[in-house]
Amino acid sequence: MPLSAIDLFNHRRRPTHEVMVGGTPLGGHWPVRVQSMTTTATADVEASAAQALRIAEAGGEYVRLTTQGTREAEALRGINAAVRGAGCNVPLVADVHFNPRVAEVAARYAEKVRINPGNYTDAARQFKHIDYTDQEYAAELRRLEERLLPLLALCRQHHTALRIGVNHGSLSDRIMSRYGDTPEGIVESCMEFLRICQREAFANVVVSIKASNTRVMVLSVRQLVAAMQAEGMTFPIHLGVTEAGDGEDGRIKSAVGIGACMADGLGDTIRVSLSEAPEHEIPVARRLVDHFARRRVHAPVLGHAFGGFDWLHPVRRPTMAVGGIGGTQVPVVLSMHTAPVLPSAPDRQPDYVYCGATLPPVDEREACRGYIVDASAYTGASATYPAFKHTQLAEMAACDAPLKFYFTTFAALSAAALDCLRVHPEVVVIHQTAHANPVGEHRAAAHALMCAGCLNPLVLFHYADLPATEVEAFQIAAAADLGALLMDGLADGIFLLNRTPMPPHATDDTAFAILQAARLRTTATEYIACPGCGRTLYDLQATLARVRAATAHLRGLKIAVMGCIVNGPGEMADADYGYVGAARGRVSLYRGKTCVERNIPEAEAVDRLLALIEESRD
Repeated sequence: MPLSAIDLFNHRRRPTHEVMVGGTPLGGHWPVRVQSMTTTATADVEASAAQALRIAEAGGEYVRLTTQGTREAEALRGINAAVRGAGCNVPLVADVHFNPRVAEVAARYAEKVRINPGNYTDAARQFKHIDYTDQEYAAELRRLEERLLPLLALCRQHHTALRIGVNHGSLSDRIMSRYGDTPEGIVESCMEFLRICQREAFANVVVSIKASNTRVMVLSVRQLVAAMQAEGMTFPIHLGVTEAGDGEDGRIKSAVGIGACMADGLGDTIRVSLSEAPEHEIPVARRLVDHFARRRVHAPVLGHAFGGFDWLHPVRRPTMAVGGIGGTQVPVVLSMHTAPVLPSAPDRQPDYVYCGATLPPVDEREACRGYIVDASAYTGASATYPAFKHTQLAEMAACDAPLKFYFTTFAALSAAALDCLRVHPEVVVIHQTAHANPVGEHRAAAHALMCAGCLNPLVLFHYADLPATEVEAFQIAAAADLGALLMDGLADGIFLLNRTPMPPHATDDTAFAILQAARLRTTATEYIACPGCGRTLYDLQATLARVRAATAHLRGLKIAVMGCIVNGPGEMADADYGYVGAARGRVSLYRGKTCVERNIPEAEAVDRLLALIEESRD
């Protein structure tokens, strides 16, 4: 069942306590903060300070820098001085992996230090199973506490905030051995550290759980919130989807994962991780923050939660399959075209096209499953199906078409409408909303159907009124609003529409990209690509572009392009193939979790990756 702090139907921020990060606090009553991470070598003080200033100028409220060793940690002193000397007070965050000593040095010079529970005290992940007795496991936790306490003391002394940042890709073998590769294991990895902070009354802590798999990320964050609530913790949350990639796919994937959490009031600071210049991340993050800030005050949604719904462990809502919609079928894409449109790719042809009252001539019809026409224009022609308004309930019940569509709103789902739908499961419900909190009304409609025992498939209609040129804004809003509903298992299809027609394929490709980002329907090659940082060992953006150009036709494959080994082998664990920086000018190639070629010259790496894929496909 949903947590008491979560309102499924009405948007409100989760209550958290305030955390001071330099002069820019987060949590509490403060707005959601946006941040990014430098890609320069942290030891290069001048370049790092210059990039930090560019991030701040773009609107970044925190700047994170990779801090591999004590040399980089010491460099933070100069970077901080240079940024302050330029009149900028943006807080700096040290990103530390593997070495507690580095975190202790960084705590003196950065406003916040991020540590990763997966490698702070445990050895680097080797994917080995270790059988611990309860006594041995308790001893490991004591060792963890002994290693963390000095850092907490330094953070307290220097007024430095701490981020406990779990990455799905770098869970320790200790956690994996006891909990497996599960959201429960991800959450426990974080909670072990938080319990120590709680016992030590050290509250200046932000927590994060990140994954490249949006479903893993969202469900883990939900379960973390539940675990913290159960233990009386109110730590604020940092949100992000790791290795989201670049371009439209990276933006949509980030919006699906981050938006799914923000829709439920979770998140106090966010980072959109793109394989692009870091200042490009800030406008995307700002769009997300502003999108949800606009619904802080809205008319109540008077939904009633279905008793069998579990927000922490959602499953797909049971429906009857009709016309390839619902049941166990992948979610469909509905679209409205005023003229025939060739899809951008064969697998991105909308399943059904709504054409209103005018059916195109036979020789101009698209290669979709069928056309949806207004009930008044329905003649029974082959591959056409009637659509009814909520005011046409009696006409819909009397129509003998094998597949019917029903446009309705939550307010129109009366007892009579639900009774009719229950005895006509061949009707696909298309739910429309103009509410300021569309997630809440979509959810309320789905829960009303469940409470009434209706098995009708449900298509969620997302409508926007944006200029035709605002494609990115449209993509981010649609992905953010649909993310939570897709994670909840409530949608059998989606229908995106902008009042002013957008460029060809914009709405259709966005719909398919949203479904792929939610791990519900694959129609393109998926790229798991890190955003890059000072640890990156090659030109990430250029390499990703080359890999993408050579493999974009391989639908269904997941290909990882990772800058270094810190999160590489772990974060890309569900990828089919991986390209990972091993050293300057050297790359290692992976098939799944297995490294099959080590330290090959970078100049040969893309061709060798393609050869590996072809060899495996033969």
